[in-house]
Amino acid sequence: MAQDTLTRALESAASFCDIVREHALHSGDTAAFTYGDEVITFAELNEGSNRVANALVAMGAEKGDRVAFLGKNHPLYFEALLGAAKIGAVMTPVNWRLAAPEVAYILDNCEARIVFVGEGFADILAKVRGDCPKVEQVIGIDAPDHSGADYRTWRDGFPPDPVPARVGLEDDALQLYTSGTTGKPKGAVMTHGSILSSRAEGYDREWQEPIPGDVTLLAMPCFHISGTGTGIGTMVAGSNSIVLPEYDPTKALDLIENYNISKIFLVPAAIQILLNHPRVHEVDFSRLKYITYGASPIPLELMKQAMRVLGCGFVQMYGMTETSGTIVALDPEDHVPEGSPRMRSVGKPLAGVEIKIIDETGNPVPTGTVGEIATRSSKNMRGYWNNPQATADTIDADGWLRTGDAGYLDEDGYLYIHDRVKDMIISGGENVYPAEVENAIYAHPKVADVAVIGIPSEKWGEEVKACVVVKAGEELTEAEVIAHAREHIAGYKCPKSVDFIPALPRNPSGKILRRELRAPYWEGKDRAVN
Repeated sequence: MAQDTLTRALESAASFCDIVREHALHSGDTAAFTYGDEVITFAELNEGSNRVANALVAMGAEKGDRVAFLGKNHPLYFEALLGAAKIGAVMTPVNWRLAAPEVAYILDNCEARIVFVGEGFADILAKVRGDCPKVEQVIGIDAPDHSGADYRTWRDGFPPDPVPARVGLEDDALQLYTSGTTGKPKGAVMTHGSILSSRAEGYDREWQEPIPGDVTLLAMPCFHISGTGTGIGTMVAGSNSIVLPEYDPTKALDLIENYNISKIFLVPAAIQILLNHPRVHEVDFSRLKYITYGASPIPLELMKQAMRVLGCGFVQMYGMTETSGTIVALDPEDHVPEGSPRMRSVGKPLAGVEIKIIDETGNPVPTGTVGEIATRSSKNMRGYWNNPQATADTIDADGWLRTGDAGYLDEDGYLYIHDRVKDMIISGGENVYPAEVENAIYAHPKVADVAVIGIPSEKWGEEVKACVVVKAGEELTEAEVIAHAREHIAGYKCPKSVDFIPALPRNPSGKILRRELRAPYWEGKDRAVN
């Protein structure tokens, strides 16, 4: 589809489904997704998603219903997402790295009646089915070990005709779960409008413009906005996504060479792993135009190394699940090999995005003053699923969303992240909330008290440390604490180390003074994120 045609389609689209239909009509033979030897064109994607939509209707699915996906990245996930969206149903991808109780909670909370399961995850789904009474049907995507219907057989039993459903920009499209300070994840609900917002506002920066013949490597997990957002973005742009089931630096380098990859989104930890690969200096990166990165800060020296070795443009992105992805970006021209003060920022707001810095009472603070970052735009989520109190605590009556991050704006409008208002730890691009980890560790019968903090890590940016108070007369080892945590939460959330201390520091109201626990590990660093 020509750029002017795409622009007109974006302006008139009521959902991202409309854009895919346009691509199927004007450039149906163009590859939409590539997965190993399998190529799905836009015509095939549109037809397959129509079949999925008809199948879901036949199963009684209705507008507003949630369907879930438990599995690694797969192009048929996007086909299922698109099919669900065509009837106004909402895809909910589940983090496959979670422990069984965490998976059960999300499936039960989102009230999914239909679950798509990928290869290798039938066992965990079978284990939690008893805790998810609303799940009626399991459909396996390349999953020979599942006990439900086979996706392709199920899909192809229904007609490819469009479904006569009315779906608009205000309708829910995607529900991603993000960890919460209460210890239970919350479902952030994005609409078609919030997902399409950046594109509808217009591409005001060169790196946002679709490149003819673009090929994107989709390497980040689809249970994150970085993965699903990338896939939806390439569908909207009419370009090809090469899908990796999960990030693998060896496979990533092979694909960069063999498919002339032009764009990739990676978290800083993944960039570091790529640069440490023994073959990285043998690969031709000349076709690679941009690496976009985000989810956690990146060390300046790592950035310099990446610019030197990969030789492409870099774009730092700042956003969150609750903002449907990126809201602020640092442009390639602000990335200079010798480093600059602006490289410590996350850039300037995208078109249509407002940013302000507020104090504890919600009032704006002067330029250069640190406060909580708040944002307002059509990219903001509708709210948290079935959680009006958490929604009200996050988004005020005027539409300003409190990010929980502390930072400041300079005189030129560049945003700098200083610290976190919340206690969230970002390890390898994954969000870890201390409350979740503390709840898991506290369940150990020998633990009297526990606090979890993030400490610097050369590999992951931050890693989880537990500060544990052992019950009187008991003995406990680091290995026992970590092993116990692994039984209840995902491995990436578990502490990498444990300090045993006599008592936790608390203020007069009983609140744990995490800053006191963190201070020795962050001494000498000018900001409390790594």
